[in-house]
Amino acid sequence: MDVLGIDIGGSGIKGAPVDTSAGRLIRDRLRIPTPQPAKPEAVADVVAEITKHFSWSGPVGVTFPGVVADGVVKTAANVHHSWVGTDAAELFHGARVINDADAAGLAELAFGEGRGRKGTVLLLTFGTGIGSALFTDGVLVPNTELGHLEIRGKDAEHRASDRAREQHELGWKDWAERVEEYLRHVEMLFTPSLFIIGGGVSKKADRFLPHISIDTPIVPATLQNEAGIIGAALTRAA
Repeated sequence: MDVLGIDIGGSGIKGAPVDTSAGRLIRDRLRIPTPQPAKPEAVADVVAEITKHFSWSGPVGVTFPGVVADGVVKTAANVHHSWVGTDAAELFHGARVINDADAAGLAELAFGEGRGRKGTVLLLTFGTGIGSALFTDGVLVPNTELGHLEIRGKDAEHRASDRAREQHELGWKDWAERVEEYLRHVEMLFTPSLFIIGGGVSKKADRFLPHISIDTPIVPATLQNEAGIIGAALTRAA
């Protein structure tokens, strides 16, 4: 089944048609910068533009960077606060809407590093914020949003996201120290059997993972920054 997957992020909105049986994009993805401010109507216009670009009339799945329950947005830390309470499924004309990290996790468990893994698996995406997808024996616990755990008196993503690395002009080794501190905290809370590192920074994993030493095995996401698109499509195909 082919589904158009659209991944809404704090800095960019990406989309492409996906072969959900193979877990791969069937056309080159289109990326458009996220409007600023990222209000619902402006983001919906970009989603419509991506849909039009692919001349798409079939099923659509969309990710959102916040808690989503039954298509309704409950939190919006990295986009405009006016999203809270918005029926995103209705806004996107019946598209299936899911938390962005949850979507990436579903893709990785179906086609990437999490495939066939038992126990507690945590995918963490490092980008504008820190997203999380928690699985127990392959079953998703939705909307965990572990980037908002408190580290040193502030949200972890304000210290350890990729945006924080850029804002504070941190080298990879210095940033890795912050990531390790965060991972140790999450490790203490959940005792996972595997960490999967996703988001745009996953393609640069060789620059920072060697500087991180924790008890839990840690690997970069196989699908890298395409995981959200593929996971959005998988959600709609289910």
